[in-house]
Amino acid sequence: MLLSPNEFALFAALAAVNIVTPGPGVVLTLTNAIQHRARNVFAGIAGVALGTFVVASVSAMGIGAVLMASSAAFTILKYAGAAYLIYLGVKMWRAPPLVIGDHVASTASMARRFAEGFALQISNPNAVLFFIALFPQFIDHHSSSLERGVLLVTFYALLVMMIHSLYALAALKARTWLASSGGGRALNRMSGVAFVIFGVALATSGPRMPR
Repeated sequence: MLLSPNEFALFAALAAVNIVTPGPGVVLTLTNAIQHRARNVFAGIAGVALGTFVVASVSAMGIGAVLMASSAAFTILKYAGAAYLIYLGVKMWRAPPLVIGDHVASTASMARRFAEGFALQISNPNAVLFFIALFPQFIDHHSSSLERGVLLVTFYALLVMMIHSLYALAALKARTWLASSGGGRALNRMSGVAFVIFGVALATSGPRMPR
C-alpha cells in the first residue's frame, strides 16, 4: 500500500523543513546563484538532487531490508530517528547564521558545477543520518517497501530541485537578509523548532505514522 494523504503530507513537511534548513547544499546553491550564470546554478542544483537521490536510495533499501526482517529493529530505528530529529532541532537552534561565500565569480563549466553539487551531497554524512532517521517512520515493515521507497526517494529529490531553485531565484533579493546575523539566526531557530516538534510527534505516534 502506498502512503495515505496524512502520511504523505507529514513526509512532505519534514522533507521541506530539512531542505530549506541552511546546510552545505543550500550554501552551495546560494553562493552559485550570486557568483555564476543561471545555467551553472541549475547544473549545481541538479548535482545536489542526484546526489540526494543516490544517498536516499541506498538508505531506503538498507532500511527496508532491516525492517522487513525485524519488528524490533523497526522500534529501535523509530525512537533513534525521533531522537536524531530532536537533536537536529537543538543543533540548528544553536547554530551560527548562514555564511555565503564572497569570492569572485569563476567561469567553471556546467559539468563542474554539477559534479561539485553531486560530490557535496554524497559525501555529507548528515544526509545519510537524516534518511536513516526519516524512512523508518514511513516504510511499512509488514509488507513490501519497494513502492513506498521509490515514491519517497523520487519525491524528495524533486523537492530538492524545486526548493533550491526557489532559493537561487530569490538569492539576489534575499542575500542581505540571509547573510545578516538576525536573518540567519531567525531561519535557524524556525527550522530548529520544526525539527523538535516533528521528532516529538514521531516518538509519540504508534508503530506507524497516524493516518
